[in-house]
Amino acid sequence: MPTSTNSNPTLKDNTTNSIHTEVLVLGAGPGGYTAAFRAADLGKQVTLIERHANLGGVCLNVGCIPSKTLLHVAEIINEATTCKRMGVKFQKPEIDLDTLRTHKARVVKRLTQGLTALAKQRQVQILHGEGRFESANSLIVTNTLDNTIDNTIDNTIDNTSDNTIDNSITKITFDHAIIACGSRPATIPNFPYTDSRLLDSTGALELKTIPKKMLIIGGGIIGLEMATIYQALGSEIDIVELQPQLIPGCDLDLVKVLHKLIAKRYRHIMTDTAVTGIDNKPDGLWVTFNGSKAPQEPIRYDQVLVAVGRVPYGNQIDAPKAGIQLDAKGFIPVDQHQRTNVPHIYAIGDVVGQPMLAHKATHEAKVAAEVIAGIPTIFDPLTIPSVAYTDPEIAWMGLNEITAKAQNIEYEIAVFPWAASGRAIGIGRAEGFTKLLLNPQKKRILGAGIVGRNAGELISETVLALELGADMEDLGLTIHPHPTLSETIGLAAEMAIGSITDLMPSK
Repeated sequence: MPTSTNSNPTLKDNTTNSIHTEVLVLGAGPGGYTAAFRAADLGKQVTLIERHANLGGVCLNVGCIPSKTLLHVAEIINEATTCKRMGVKFQKPEIDLDTLRTHKARVVKRLTQGLTALAKQRQVQILHGEGRFESANSLIVTNTLDNTIDNTIDNTIDNTSDNTIDNSITKITFDHAIIACGSRPATIPNFPYTDSRLLDSTGALELKTIPKKMLIIGGGIIGLEMATIYQALGSEIDIVELQPQLIPGCDLDLVKVLHKLIAKRYRHIMTDTAVTGIDNKPDGLWVTFNGSKAPQEPIRYDQVLVAVGRVPYGNQIDAPKAGIQLDAKGFIPVDQHQRTNVPHIYAIGDVVGQPMLAHKATHEAKVAAEVIAGIPTIFDPLTIPSVAYTDPEIAWMGLNEITAKAQNIEYEIAVFPWAASGRAIGIGRAEGFTKLLLNPQKKRILGAGIVGRNAGELISETVLALELGADMEDLGLTIHPHPTLSETIGLAAEMAIGSITDLMPSK
């Protein structure tokens, strides 16, 4: 690939600066930095804007990476409990929060420093500050760094280098722009957000304390992952979800396995229930509920986490000044080339709509960068997998039963229960199962769902199978290593074609 020949000047004063760039990327999360790096690799002069002190965006700094780091700790604690049934007993773990926070910060620091080094190698200019469009070909960056990122060790990670512009106000003109401004946690009106005991996901991951009693509002992926962490570290957990089931939109049979296990670990799981008010008093946050399963009296909590989804930053970048259309929720509509209604401005990631997932953003990013560089490409995946990194994990991709029934799509299912998996039984995690959805006539894979240990790692095989148009015979004849959890995919396919010997085949 050709290398970048970026020759933007390095500006180190506090006056209003003006620079021009071929490709402007607004936001340095997984989508943003991928777009910037790919465009630079294709020979473009690139300027990358990031409002945080560090590259990596929400995912790397206050989202996916720190949460999965803490979830690994929770997994170890829970596995130690599981081992009791196998005759191995551990003492109750001693939680050192300072060391745990330091470990989390080291993980983040290693990755953010790696991104900074990659940006320097590619000669991608970095501006830290808030970016807002001024016109269809210009953007103003104001140095108002968001320093909410947790840098527990070694102070703030230093991104200053020859390719970093230390600006007060900078005007950037551009030939092309890629918007990757991301999203923020959604809020519920009239809650006492000035009270530090009321948290969003960012605040929860700071891990300042381990509350004795914690309520999590929202039974989606983010809320359940935070519940997994805090329960393992010692909190009593209550979960409230407005919808009839946890993880709305996921097939109920998958969710039931998780629900059954966490019901034993948590105090209360309240579905079909709403929070009607939070009264912040000196002794705690007193929460009132409404619903068929709701407590009649207010309950006191030491901390409350609001995890009811995320909203895009589309309304915070003055997009209309560039002529960019937004929908009512602040999302930016794009075509398969990631173009907005303004032909030389592209958008990727959370700001273009669901699913709000980093792995979607990175693929959209490469499409946008390649189209700008003149490479004919589109974003047209057959599926985007989803994973809940709970204990047990839930992963799904492609068509699910909810959508199939709603759209009257014909399908068959093939299920292999992990109770018949030697590997699952051996590690004491036989509660899960692997489910395949298939076309009744051609037996091609339409979708898959897995619940159990490492489901997030296992789902990728089914994603590849769907993208390649594989049928059940392709999966069933693929030799999987034994004993593994991955072989449950092949065994589920064998259930579909009637060649299974580990169980009685379906008639």
